[in-house]
Amino acid sequence: MKKIPFVTKEQLEQIVKAYPTPFHIYDEKGIRENARKVYKAFSWNKGFKEYFAVKATPNPILLKILQEEGCGTDCSSLTELMMSDACGFSGHDIMFSSNDTPAEDFELAGRLGALINLDDITHIDFVEKILGRLPETMSCRYNTGGQFQLSNGIMDTPGEAKYGFTREQMTEGFKIMKEKGVKHFGIHAFLASNTKTNEYYPALARILFKTAVELKEETGASIEFINLSGGVGIPYHPDEEPNDILAIGEGVRQAYEEILVPAGMDNVAIYTEMGRFMLGPYGHLITRAIHEKHTYKEYIGVDACACNLMRPAMYGAYHHITVAGKEDAPCDHKYDVTGSLCENNDKFAVDRMLPKIDKGDLLIIHDTGAHGFSMGYNYNGKLRSAEILLKEDGTTRLIRRAETPKDYFATLDVTGLMDKYLN
Repeated sequence: MKKIPFVTKEQLEQIVKAYPTPFHIYDEKGIRENARKVYKAFSWNKGFKEYFAVKATPNPILLKILQEEGCGTDCSSLTELMMSDACGFSGHDIMFSSNDTPAEDFELAGRLGALINLDDITHIDFVEKILGRLPETMSCRYNTGGQFQLSNGIMDTPGEAKYGFTREQMTEGFKIMKEKGVKHFGIHAFLASNTKTNEYYPALARILFKTAVELKEETGASIEFINLSGGVGIPYHPDEEPNDILAIGEGVRQAYEEILVPAGMDNVAIYTEMGRFMLGPYGHLITRAIHEKHTYKEYIGVDACACNLMRPAMYGAYHHITVAGKEDAPCDHKYDVTGSLCENNDKFAVDRMLPKIDKGDLLIIHDTGAHGFSMGYNYNGKLRSAEILLKEDGTTRLIRRAETPKDYFATLDVTGLMDKYLN
């Protein structure tokens, strides 16, 4: 699959006149079309809702776009709850899924009427103490333990993860919550990350659907929603095939008809909380080549660094690179594409075959719409970049300005020390 940027060199040349590189840019048209396809894939389920994982891309303008397409938010922290509230999400449009959770986070989740998805059985009493009583609707995160395996091999090892209830704790937890007045229950699980197969959601659904039927029989609980969480991946590499969300939705429907419907549970709502799949392909990091170096290898130095996109340095993750205006040029030069951090892993690409890159060229780093800007940091005193929205009509909007030195020093007691730079 050829990686085609959603922005052209001509567009970028106009954009960089107003917003200097580096910056993240997002494609409104692509985001909306993708959200509509997700809802189409699960249109067979009348209660379906996508709860976008705010941690992937915490920007209010993007959240509002997704809200207009019918999405809720999945939050994991106090500030994500605050952002959701400020954007107009309320009540059961907010899912709060957290772990090792501070009391103040649960307190705000309860005050907003969010759906609270508990990570641990000990949190039942913790939440009750904080809120005074348990909400009438609660959810629990299930950890299957062991290894999670599909036909193409082991996908992940949930038993090594810090998240969720054991199977025995699910039954005990439901009984306890029912005694404490909870009337409506949900089940949640996340078993693998960035899966590149249409099998994942249907396989996970079968596990959760069977568990739901068992829990209903064991506890008498009214299970009203099942949250498949995230984990649906995207094709970072051009050789990878994209997941087919329509096929995925159909696979979940078949499992629903085979397991839940015969058990009289045909009103159970299906929820998802995708981040990467919802926004990943619809973001680019735009950076400019500013140096070249010829030593034991050929290096291209750009004005972005791992502080703008951590995944390659942290995971060795592949992000495709397009040299703007050279999309059809032969990839006959081998480069390491580097940032300026004092760390040797600050590389967006290693031994990557690319067209000849000249100083001043604009590079488009693909698939940064999720877990891109949000994982940024300030090591080496680097400043977080701007975020820009490419609107459906082709115009742009600044949706987060770039940080300045004043922002960097704002939390320090530097009274009088930095005046020559900050005034």
